[in-house]
Amino acid sequence: MSIRFDKEQRVFCLTTNNSEYQIGINEIGILKHLYYGAPVGQSNMNYLDSSSDRALSGNPYDNRVKRDMSHDTLPQEYTTNNVGDYRIGSIQLQSENGSFSCDLRYSRHSIKKGKYTLQKLPYVRGKNGNLAKDEDVDTLEIVLEDPVIKLEVKLCYGVFESKDVITRTAIIKNAGEMSICLNKASSMAIDFPYADFDLIHFQGKHCNERQFEREAINHDIITVSSKRGMSSHHNNPFVILADRTATENTGEVFGFMMMYSGNHKFEIEKDSLDSIRLVAGINDTNFNWNLGAGEEFTAPEMILAFSDAGLNGLSNIYHDIIRENVIDAKYYDVKRPVLINNWEATYFDFDDDKIKKLIDKSSQLKIDMFVLDDGWFGERNNDDAGLGDWFVNENKLKGGIKEIADFANSKGMRFGLWFEPEMINENSDLFREHPDWALKDPGRNPMISRNQLVLDMSRTDVQDYLFESISKILDSANIQYVKWDFNRSVANVYSSVTGYEDQGKISHKFILGTYSLLSRLLDRFPDLMIEGCAGGGGRFDAGMLFYCPQIWTSDNTDPIARLSIQEGTSYGYPACAMGAHVSASPNHQTGRITSFKTRGIVAQSGTFGYELDVTKIDNDDEIRAQIEAFHKYDKLMHHGNYYRLKNECNKDFFTAWSFVAKDRSEALVNLVVKNKEANQKIPFVKLIGLDADKEYRLEETGEKFSGQALMNGGFAFSNYFIRNGYFENIYPSMQAHFIGED
Repeated sequence: MSIRFDKEQRVFCLTTNNSEYQIGINEIGILKHLYYGAPVGQSNMNYLDSSSDRALSGNPYDNRVKRDMSHDTLPQEYTTNNVGDYRIGSIQLQSENGSFSCDLRYSRHSIKKGKYTLQKLPYVRGKNGNLAKDEDVDTLEIVLEDPVIKLEVKLCYGVFESKDVITRTAIIKNAGEMSICLNKASSMAIDFPYADFDLIHFQGKHCNERQFEREAINHDIITVSSKRGMSSHHNNPFVILADRTATENTGEVFGFMMMYSGNHKFEIEKDSLDSIRLVAGINDTNFNWNLGAGEEFTAPEMILAFSDAGLNGLSNIYHDIIRENVIDAKYYDVKRPVLINNWEATYFDFDDDKIKKLIDKSSQLKIDMFVLDDGWFGERNNDDAGLGDWFVNENKLKGGIKEIADFANSKGMRFGLWFEPEMINENSDLFREHPDWALKDPGRNPMISRNQLVLDMSRTDVQDYLFESISKILDSANIQYVKWDFNRSVANVYSSVTGYEDQGKISHKFILGTYSLLSRLLDRFPDLMIEGCAGGGGRFDAGMLFYCPQIWTSDNTDPIARLSIQEGTSYGYPACAMGAHVSASPNHQTGRITSFKTRGIVAQSGTFGYELDVTKIDNDDEIRAQIEAFHKYDKLMHHGNYYRLKNECNKDFFTAWSFVAKDRSEALVNLVVKNKEANQKIPFVKLIGLDADKEYRLEETGEKFSGQALMNGGFAFSNYFIRNGYFENIYPSMQAHFIGED
């Protein structure tokens, strides 16, 4: 079993193939974090806690004669509040008697085979079809208790031995009669007493999501958060603590990913003793949760991973766990459909005839699926009206959705449809009938964004309406795919049917309502594939991937801009989850001109599809060739190991990445030049993850190289690639396929 408890030393040891995590119980029941990192042979790491008497760091009353013990200096596993730890805390509350104090001590524990599950929240599946076996996963539950206020915190750990992943969550229970109001309820805390880390996080904005940012952790508190009602374009709920010498391929790195799609908060503090603490969970801004007697609050799950093989090693741990244990298993071996979306081809300006022409041409190009985007419902001729009115606009589509879907099917194509369920326009039948269904403060005009308001997803009647109206549309035609959008940040968070004392629950209940609606629709339509979207990549997180096997990575389809967006996304999320399309040139977002080949290579490193008017282009043969290549490399790109091939010398010249088969039998190397010059330098990369003892044949030329040569000596994109015109275009792109030979 991957979890062991040493009764004599009172130490828990959680082991995976390549990591070890230790927790200890001290003499007065404080739960200490002892160690996380490379295996230490299950040696008791208690010796690392060298406590000493520190001025102005007070002592617990029950150990007051021993001044070298303080909440303020102990490395802890889940922290207290208002009892002497002055660093960032895991929990904040107020009891019915007005006290803010919470002093949690060890009460009991249990070790179980298999993975715990969560109610109403997404979680890493312990068994996902035939992909993950229960015997590889164990659960540790440790219950902490404050006996004065009768509060219990159950810390749950799922240990995926072969995946090198540990999951964590906290379930907080009022076990007494006195009411308790939670003002902060974190999913996890962790202390690193001896660390010199950089923080890596993924900031951005709309059309520029998940940009890699690395900064030293100094004596300060760093916050990475969102309070936008979604995980956001601006700060992804995923951070990395990296040894300051760590690179893409070397060094120790620790990942912390939150399975949540709403307001989140990561706090990282380096204290005066150079200990680093990380606390993560729901953002406590405007949050409070009243717990009556016997009631529980479950915090979102965290996915923890460690690698001593640098950032690429960490990324592949996350890619595997998301592909195999977060995304539904039924999609694992299913090729993503090569789809075409009409948005950039038509925007709101379409009718039956225009859509059918797009479908007809797309079918000739062997595109698998047609997705009809915004504008098919209500009085939706622009973004000022119609959201919430989920019935067909028959002025545009006189034959309705069924006729369009049937036409696509008759051409050998599947059909998909766009929805934005959580939003409403004031100019809609739904708002005129139910104005109270929108989030809106009493007596105050709401903030308007994109001419729309946000529905109160905490209400079951709103969820029921959406389920019934969307189901009616899905029942009306052969619709196999839904693009689920969310095009504004949330403000004016106030529910008209909730009392004063529970308004602090609404932001979290909003997300729970969205998860519930997704679950109901997938239960009702088990063959339906849902693509997540939020103004592009505003809700690209592991929580949404539990329901949606792919997410639209960004509304920015410019391939040069997409290089950094998709690269940033790749640190935590696999290529098979990244929605990516070939669009028009000049690009609609940036105006940049790029070659069709470059657009194809970048989009193929995602789910792949098209977002342009195929009736107005002369690239038919190129499209067919791109689709053929995507099908050829699909398994390699979506199931192989992904490596960023980067260093400080080439980062401004080009972006390169590779996919290597799990058995190292083949590799696909992609490269796009970002800075075109006269008298151009030759792009050069060192490959990663090959079999050093294997010989590899370059498919394009027939040349042969040893794995050692390609990894240690590297590969230059010259000769064949220059002769075949790779440098003739603006932003040239190259692709090399290496096949291992016995």
